[in-house]
Amino acid sequence: MNTIKDKLPKEFKEEMKELLKDEYEDFIKSYDEEKTNAIRINDLKVDKKFFEDRKLFDIDYCNDRIEWADLGYYISGKESPGKSPLHDAGAYYIQEPSAMSVVGKTDISEGEKILDMCAAPGGKSTYILSKLKGSGILVSNEINTTRIRALGENLERFGARNCTITNSDSKGLLTFFKGFFDKVFIDAPCSGQGMFRKYEHAIDDWSEKKVEECVSIQREIIRDGFDMLKEGGMLIYSTCTFTQRENEDIISDFIEEYQNAELIEMDRIWPHKERGEGHFCARIIKSSKTNIDDLTRENSNKKSKKSRKKELSNSKKHDLSKMKDFERFLDEYISDSSEIKKYLSEKKIELKGEFVYLVDKEMQNLTGLKVLRNGLMMGEIKKNRFEPSHSLAMALSIDDVKYAVNLDLDDEDVYKYIIGESISLDGKKVYKYSEPDTGNNNSRAWILVTINGVSIGWGKESNGIMKNKYPKGLRRVIRK
Repeated sequence: MNTIKDKLPKEFKEEMKELLKDEYEDFIKSYDEEKTNAIRINDLKVDKKFFEDRKLFDIDYCNDRIEWADLGYYISGKESPGKSPLHDAGAYYIQEPSAMSVVGKTDISEGEKILDMCAAPGGKSTYILSKLKGSGILVSNEINTTRIRALGENLERFGARNCTITNSDSKGLLTFFKGFFDKVFIDAPCSGQGMFRKYEHAIDDWSEKKVEECVSIQREIIRDGFDMLKEGGMLIYSTCTFTQRENEDIISDFIEEYQNAELIEMDRIWPHKERGEGHFCARIIKSSKTNIDDLTRENSNKKSKKSRKKELSNSKKHDLSKMKDFERFLDEYISDSSEIKKYLSEKKIELKGEFVYLVDKEMQNLTGLKVLRNGLMMGEIKKNRFEPSHSLAMALSIDDVKYAVNLDLDDEDVYKYIIGESISLDGKKVYKYSEPDTGNNNSRAWILVTINGVSIGWGKESNGIMKNKYPKGLRRVIRK
């Protein structure tokens, strides 16, 4: 019977033997071990105590903690975290543990502007959002149109408020964001050698030709990413592959080319040394030295000024009458103490067609860039009414709304809700202003649905029956 070790490409093994020398045998033996499994708690929605109180996934909070990841924990391969309703509610993110190191080992300050250039499926972007704590700007970009849907769903589930999702190559981004970001994360397209143990099909996909193709892409996007940094900003380059050609060699060539690039750290996680599939990461600072074409920068600045003028012009054209239904919804259903209402004064409201967005005031004008979502989509203005979005529901807590029904994880209605069924609220406490509403009003319309206080979506109540507003594309059958 062939094992994964027997299927490893000959060229790969020869290169690893040369690279690792005395450690090679330990490295090869690691392919006999089970792949590692882990989750990262979403502290935008819950805290560690939430998990401890419910004894979720049988975590040993001393021995299972991932040293390089805040609120990251190893879990047993016997667990099925993807099948829990709390996963649908965004209480945690399932992520390969060594991949958590890229953001986990990077100092991120609240208020920073950050680009995640190759963002799908969303592991690094969701972790960055945790560190930003609702402040600053995150641009999550993915060039692959087939992968970007998963990115959008994962960011929405996580409760993203301050995130813009774009679908562009690095050159397209550079046109809009030259010198804009404090940090640029590049989880570069790579040959995926670190996935061999986790996914056997990754072995079949690998070839020397693929390595060379990846190297060509990596050399281009690291340059573009660096040019999108402010002076003093940091570029974080990472891959899930082992070959030096896609890692140290890329960094060495780049540093040699750019005089204002200062390498501060290169780090590897190896599967025979740590509990993880393996990762490479380098951190580079953009120093005050410059070799950037001043004319290019001047032209870019002129473009930005024109864009800002166009933005002001467009804002005047908004049909303010359309916003009355939106404002009425806020008054009737969102608590006055909600952070969302505080955001309204700190951010700007944009109307794109019939859709209302909450956008950071410092965001560039993105006309001409393919944008899937700019900021938090609040909802859609329909004829004589405003319909709140699922994104808004996932960004809210039970304290943000005037009406909510809080279901227990073991409640059968949780599973009915996720499959899309209507739910009777007879005998259930519907919270009003975060306190139980004991009145007889049973036609409250929009109600936030939560699981143990964690938001999962909207319902709409009429005569004691809550019509299900969970998006059809997310509905699924989960066995208790």
